[in-house]
Amino acid sequence: MRDLLAFFVQIAILFLLLDFTQAARQPQDIRCGACRALVDEMEWAISQVDPKKTIQTGSFRINPDGSQSIREVPLARSEGNLLDLMESVCERMEDYGEVVDSSERKTYIRIKSRTGESLDLSEATLDSRVTSSLKFACETIVEQHEDELIEFFSHEMENVKDHLCSKRTDLCDHALNIPHDEL
Repeated sequence: MRDLLAFFVQIAILFLLLDFTQAARQPQDIRCGACRALVDEMEWAISQVDPKKTIQTGSFRINPDGSQSIREVPLARSEGNLLDLMESVCERMEDYGEVVDSSERKTYIRIKSRTGESLDLSEATLDSRVTSSLKFACETIVEQHEDELIEFFSHEMENVKDHLCSKRTDLCDHALNIPHDEL
């Protein structure tokens, strides 16, 4: 009888450990999903700015030799434009839903099309708690990593999601296992 009781205690402990592992992973999933969605939204917003538009940056003061330290940079990747985009990027987290895979890993996908095409939402869960959690995580990321965001988006580069969300900020320690087209 004691062996049977010990067996049930071991099973209960195993289930508790599994629940603890999943509970510990959930905040990471939401932070990772918010970071990857934020990168996707920022890249899309940057792509919507006319690439021919530029802005003058630098000092408008006259140097002793009569020259000025002014340079023209693309408007889309200017610090001012990036700051403006970051003020509203987290509002678009309401356009995302949650997908849970077979290993209980949560990812987040866009549920509202930008171009009007239909999206496959059969696997997505649409929940206001998810969107509010994503929005809060996004706002926290913007607040805590503003300098890194400006640094990464001021230059065009590949795999920003992996570089920013995994390697630079450690928000996604598992992101290298997520395909590049998923959030």
